[in-house]
Amino acid sequence: MSGVRSSTLLVLVFCTAEILSMAGFALVPSLLPRLSHDWSLSATAAGWLGGVYFLGYILAVPLLVSLTDRVDARRIHLACAALNGLALTGFALLADGFVAALGWWWLAGLALAGTYMPGLKALTDRLPAAAQSRGTAFYTATFGVGVGLSYLWIELAQRHLAWPVLFALAAACAALSVLLIWFAVAPAASAPSLRSHATHWRLVLGDRRILAFCGAYFGHNWELFGFRAWLVACLVWSHDRSPDSWTSMPGVVAAVATFLAVPASILGNEGAHRWGRGRWLRTVMPLSCMLALVVAGLSDRPGHVLVPLLLVYAASMNLDSAALTAGLVSETAGDRRGTALALYSAVGFAGGCIGPLAFGIALDTFGRVDPAGWAAGFASLAFGVGLGRWAIGRNSETTSSAKR
Repeated sequence: MSGVRSSTLLVLVFCTAEILSMAGFALVPSLLPRLSHDWSLSATAAGWLGGVYFLGYILAVPLLVSLTDRVDARRIHLACAALNGLALTGFALLADGFVAALGWWWLAGLALAGTYMPGLKALTDRLPAAAQSRGTAFYTATFGVGVGLSYLWIELAQRHLAWPVLFALAAACAALSVLLIWFAVAPAASAPSLRSHATHWRLVLGDRRILAFCGAYFGHNWELFGFRAWLVACLVWSHDRSPDSWTSMPGVVAAVATFLAVPASILGNEGAHRWGRGRWLRTVMPLSCMLALVVAGLSDRPGHVLVPLLLVYAASMNLDSAALTAGLVSETAGDRRGTALALYSAVGFAGGCIGPLAFGIALDTFGRVDPAGWAAGFASLAFGVGLGRWAIGRNSETTSSAKR
């Protein structure tokens, strides 16, 4: 019983630190309409600003996460949580235009590479094997809690505070996450594998199951982060076109949409346990793709129609999230799990970089104030998750895996 209590407390600590470190996650998506106006950004430039966060992530994650196979992941998590605070402070004080904003927001994305998956590695390294799958599900679902709270507090605060102050407050939360892990989680002795770093990468790159999970995560993040980057802007456009109480507070809608990721992600992992991971993923990913196309077709409807549909879609796109990550963790040997997570994160968040950009290009191509532009943007999300479904289906060993 004491082991159960200690495992629960450990999960709670890491989940709380994750929420604190992600307080600034929604700053650029939430402020994108204001920043676009202030800096006269095109939709493509705004898409770059939304996606550069994930570019920083994917450039750093192969090194930072694979390093956790050789050193305690807690050390990496602490250093990058501090770097996150520095990047947010730099944005608050020095971002006076598009180029400077790109640099600081890129650095914040790089910091996420050293907190999100290294945090998961630090957690699972300290959990007994029987608790790892559900611990992973709760940790990955907490990502949605962090994003949702980020949207919510920014929506409520931006009406009263200048945007640099919002970045400074998020930097303070990042500092609190450093203190929490520093004092609540004891260092662990590193137990490096006898295999070389290059051998780890060869084994991971040669494992078709791992590659299938990576490809599916690419499609998932293309859809998810493309949706999150443009959701507030879509609701602002909808409200300007046809004022509606449902779209009058877009940040609150974005927060609710993100909070729905939490039960959807946890239930998705339980569904994978019950019906088999492969069968579950082959079902829920096409469902999400279909709903993206429905939203594309109805994106010009008034808020009382559009918002409930967006919320259903937001929940559906998270039914695969924890099932994918828990599947990768459970099917990878512990001594190379960090390297597998590094590849998984790099490939997956490449989708997170491309998704917002593809949406922005679609808007510029078909018209930012035209319903056809927003329909094309949501169709680009369907294309992304469709790629993920194709990737997971390429590996019969993964898609026919037993219940886990």
